[in-house]
Amino acid sequence: MNTDLLRAITPNEVETYHRDGVLKLSGMFDKDWIEILNKGLDANIETPTRRSRIWYKDTSGRSMFYDHTAWQGIEEYRKFIFDSPAAQICGQLTGSATVNFFFDSVFVRSTGTQFETPWHQDEPYWSVEGYDACSLWMPLVPVKQKSSLSFVPGSHRLKTVFKQYNFGDLNPVRKKNVDQVDFSDIAEQEFPDINADPERFGVVSWDMQPGDCIAFNGRTMHGGSGKLDDGCELRVFTTKWVGDDVRIKFRDCGMDPDHRPDMIEKGLKPGDRPDTDLYPQIWKRS
Repeated sequence: MNTDLLRAITPNEVETYHRDGVLKLSGMFDKDWIEILNKGLDANIETPTRRSRIWYKDTSGRSMFYDHTAWQGIEEYRKFIFDSPAAQICGQLTGSATVNFFFDSVFVRSTGTQFETPWHQDEPYWSVEGYDACSLWMPLVPVKQKSSLSFVPGSHRLKTVFKQYNFGDLNPVRKKNVDQVDFSDIAEQEFPDINADPERFGVVSWDMQPGDCIAFNGRTMHGGSGKLDDGCELRVFTTKWVGDDVRIKFRDCGMDPDHRPDMIEKGLKPGDRPDTDLYPQIWKRS
């Protein structure tokens, strides 16, 4: 497997990332990394963490599985985080001097699942804040544009505080064990109805193959169709990375995932840079 970038990231791609807050990068991971992550994902599904959720299940048994922060218990995930080019990709796109790992998450839709991800931004849910937070969304199987995650380019620059979706509502079976958020007291505006007029919002999505990834800012609006054709499944591994300006922030509205107890146990407090073995530094600019 290749631990270095398979190709250089161009100045135009860096410019697009900062302008749009989202960028598709083709062919950034070789087949060995995809095989490793698929093996890790199989183990994750077989033995989920206590944080796992079933976001959707219909009468035919088609479902949407979600889990996060599983990397410390799955060797394949650890190997990808520490040895793959992922951190370097985020470092080059953000222009950061150092990049720390934040957390992993997985999204698995069984064949034909008809579940659409609610539109949202990530940063309002997180226990960190900063422009240099970058996520990599990686499908481990081919995905059609109509089924892929969608984005609103430029939305990472908006200053409005929007009322975000409470994803805890998608998990009625284990609702007591999931994090809850309530943006009612801080929201300045309802979240836009992007599906009502996607062209007006300039919504983008892409056909993707294993080895491709989408890099996006933690403030970029994303969601939309994940509905699958019969015979098509979707297996996605995502990693979240934090660059130079990201600092810990505990939010009164709640956090999902809520890393506050683990942060406090490690002596981390609001205003600190995410660090320690919880959020290890993976990449440093030479």
